[in-house]
Amino acid sequence: MGAYCNENLSFSPDCNLSPSHDLRLSKHVHDNVHGNIYLDPLALKFIDTEQFQRLRELKQLGLAHMVYPGAVHSRFEHSLGVYWLAGEAIQKLKTYQGSELGIDRFDVQTVKIAGLLHDVGHGPFSHLFEREFLPKVLNGFKWAHEEMSAKLINHIVDVHHIDVESEMIKRVEEMILASSEFAPPKSAKEKQFLYDIVANGRNGIDVDKFDYIVRDSRACGLGCSFDFHRLMETMRVLGDEICYRAKDYLSIHKLFATRADLYRTVYTHSKVKAVELMVVDALLKANSYLEISSSIQDPSEYWKLDDSIIKTIETAPDEELRESRDLILRIRRRKLYQFCNEYSVPKDKLEHFKNVTAQDIACSQKNGGVLLKEDDIAVSNVRIDLTRGRQNPLESINFFKDYDSEEKFPIPDDRISHLLPTSYQDMIVRVYSKKPELVAAISEAFENFQLKVYGVKAQVHDTPEKKKRRF
Repeated sequence: MGAYCNENLSFSPDCNLSPSHDLRLSKHVHDNVHGNIYLDPLALKFIDTEQFQRLRELKQLGLAHMVYPGAVHSRFEHSLGVYWLAGEAIQKLKTYQGSELGIDRFDVQTVKIAGLLHDVGHGPFSHLFEREFLPKVLNGFKWAHEEMSAKLINHIVDVHHIDVESEMIKRVEEMILASSEFAPPKSAKEKQFLYDIVANGRNGIDVDKFDYIVRDSRACGLGCSFDFHRLMETMRVLGDEICYRAKDYLSIHKLFATRADLYRTVYTHSKVKAVELMVVDALLKANSYLEISSSIQDPSEYWKLDDSIIKTIETAPDEELRESRDLILRIRRRKLYQFCNEYSVPKDKLEHFKNVTAQDIACSQKNGGVLLKEDDIAVSNVRIDLTRGRQNPLESINFFKDYDSEEKFPIPDDRISHLLPTSYQDMIVRVYSKKPELVAAISEAFENFQLKVYGVKAQVHDTPEKKKRRF
């Protein structure tokens, strides 16, 4: 594979310089997390397209800025950050083990482009689009932004005539899909460790998390004691897998624990979920008229969809959008769905837990009171884990003793600190009232539901009387 050899971004197969090494041949931007990020010529060919620039219009944290005003960073800067960290990671492996592992410039460039483009197919409002909106309109059909990323990459290459090897694009797509349920068989039998860098389907430690954990914490004004630099500096490939020093066990645990804290305090904050539930309802009511979901298989149309769909609905005069428009106006005026109460599903009930629905709550009301309808109630089933469901993610990670040892091994739970958790998943059920005057009735129905299912009230406390009277 050749390299770019001058400032006008021309490509020369005879050049001996790698763009990874000669930063003079790269453009640079200053990132508020990583400092100077150097963009090589091939990366720029993808970045300078309308499809990639769309990421500027997708907030990384969706609607979290309604609670954390600083959370307005976009998937654009996150993608640049993952590109940079992917390059740093592969370069460190090449520096320390390059000859042993056979890492070449093709590998370096492929990993970097996978980092750059891993979120190019993301939908609006963070994960709300694919996890909350689409399941309600697709009747069970599964859709994932990683699959759309793969389709969009091919679309960008075709439309913009980007001169890139087809084998590289194939590997990029495989790396992006590596941690999704749609992961294809890897075309390369060797160098499997390359698939651990961007989207690690093996154990969840990847540069995507390294970037967003630090970036999101900073944007929300939260502290972050997790230090990914240590892990990147000390990681090592053993048996075609990236492994970590045994003494870094607690640092890796901190990665997963910090991510879980962000889910609990930011991503699934009760007010953030209230806004999300309202946006989902607005999109559902507008979908048949605006055909929002019609482009999810067509990259040539899909790239036009971003967070601005809310402004489109809000400013359109069409009568068909009145209900959606009213919901968005309520959000603007902070007349949100009212949080009634929540409970954590008991540990012994997690394995067979089924999502609670508005119908479950409506059917739990007592006779003689206000008649609740399903459409009066919104339910949010919030799952928070350490990336491996009810399992300890650290059990999927292999460690090594020191750099003189060639042996890799897992570390079982009973060999480390007993202060670490014995449960690795929380399931929180939250109930909201779409009308403030129904908070009391819905809270009572929610309590009845808990008594019916668990024999006790699983919630920590009753809904405050003040909340019940607030209308």
